[in-house]
Amino acid sequence: MCLAIPAKVMSIDGIKANVDFGQGVLREVNVTLVDAKVGDYVLVHAGYAIQVMEEKEALETLSLWNEILASGQQE
Repeated sequence: MCLAIPAKVMSIDGIKANVDFGQGVLREVNVTLVDAKVGDYVLVHAGYAIQVMEEKEALETLSLWNEILASGQQE
């Protein structure tokens, strides 16, 4: 199964961007496949931004991920 997670682009330097997955989780990803700008939300899979997302959709998806992760910690 493949998973992709939304992240907010914080900075871009050439083909790399620093993105924020929320709650202070920052990572560097490759942005050569998308036309992303600082402040955009991108869908990240295997270290690559594969799609630019609408902010509302990205925030809804992140909220669902947080619910899933929280429910797994309660078991």
